[in-house]
Amino acid sequence: MAWASTVPAPMVSVSYLRSPQAIRTQAQYLLELGLADRLHHFQVDLMRLDAVADYVIEIMQRNYPNGNIPFHSRWRHFPADRVAPILQNLDVWERAKARFDLVIPSVLLDAGAGSAWRYRDAAGRVWQRSEGLAVASLDLFCQGKFAQVGDLATDAIGLAQLTLNDLAIGLQVSPTNPIVGLEGRWQILQKLGQILARSPQFFGSDRPRLGNLVDYFQHQSVDQSLSAVTILQTLLESLSDLWPERCVLAGQNLGDVWNYVPMDSPLDSSLDDRTASTSTSTSTSVLVPLHKLSQWLTYSLLEPLMEAGVTITDLDQLTGLAEYRNGGLCLDLGLLRLKHAQDTQTAHSVASALVVEWRGLTIALVDRIADRIRQKLQKTAVELPLVKILQGGTWSAGRTIAQTLRPDGSPPILIESDGTVF
Repeated sequence: MAWASTVPAPMVSVSYLRSPQAIRTQAQYLLELGLADRLHHFQVDLMRLDAVADYVIEIMQRNYPNGNIPFHSRWRHFPADRVAPILQNLDVWERAKARFDLVIPSVLLDAGAGSAWRYRDAAGRVWQRSEGLAVASLDLFCQGKFAQVGDLATDAIGLAQLTLNDLAIGLQVSPTNPIVGLEGRWQILQKLGQILARSPQFFGSDRPRLGNLVDYFQHQSVDQSLSAVTILQTLLESLSDLWPERCVLAGQNLGDVWNYVPMDSPLDSSLDDRTASTSTSTSTSVLVPLHKLSQWLTYSLLEPLMEAGVTITDLDQLTGLAEYRNGGLCLDLGLLRLKHAQDTQTAHSVASALVVEWRGLTIALVDRIADRIRQKLQKTAVELPLVKILQGGTWSAGRTIAQTLRPDGSPPILIESDGTVF
């Protein structure tokens, strides 16, 4: 068979590795390795594709019987009655800025919380997982914890003043209510404040603020149209220093990009010509860009911009999200099978070959699932874009099957998270 191309050597650049094209290319590469049974940890069974698509359609139609599926974004996790009232007195552009100020730190806090953590709001409602983190971040925002002057904003000084103890109290963390990666989440918010202070081209100079990204995107738009790819690449450029330096190229932190050594490398005589080599990779490793949180954030910025009158183009160039709900769906329903049963018994590093394979395969298989769903429903990609299939959809189906198979709804594989990937 013809191997899917790894990142071609002439194209190994920071800008390429920050593109949806690179994410898809490398995900497809891992899928083709899987179909040839040349992965370390997984086998792929595309005979299960129809069954998975049918299951996702069942969940979509249950959740959205009228077919009106919203975008997959952080906004789905906020209580519907909470956000609009606090922003109702702002004009259209200030409302967009405030929504950026709210949703960006909320997304950055949205790494997996773990199965033990809960959050109780002022009304006594108990939340957990992504929804719990959303409500907690909304409360922190409304309390002015992200702003210097305590208003509805997120600025450099406000984030600098936020202590680890402030965040722990805000998230209601205690010995009996532990959360995964608390310090990692706080460090991200600290780094975010530092980035705001030194990046006036994106966040303004008088009062460096996340909401000022709205002005930047407005200037980038042409006739009030803006590519979703531009949004993603802007976030990857402007926020690159948020992430631990796991992989660096040309002095640039690549973030959610991972070295992967294929089985029996070199795969063929042309491997060296097709291998992305960096200061942190080996001569036989390839780079796998995933950019989960950055794409999740991109999806979450679309609605504030659209509500301000900006038309978003190139939406389907973005990919599925390499996270444990979409990946769990593939594993729990048999599209993927672990080669070694004992791999479910221990937690795995996000840099491990197992997790890199799982996440990359997830992106490629979500594309396959989406195509099959559209075929079955006789919909085009314009009528049913990937961002709606994720919401309707694969993420919801992944959570549902996890709760069916495991009492705590945990993913089928345990991951050692530092709060900066998922």
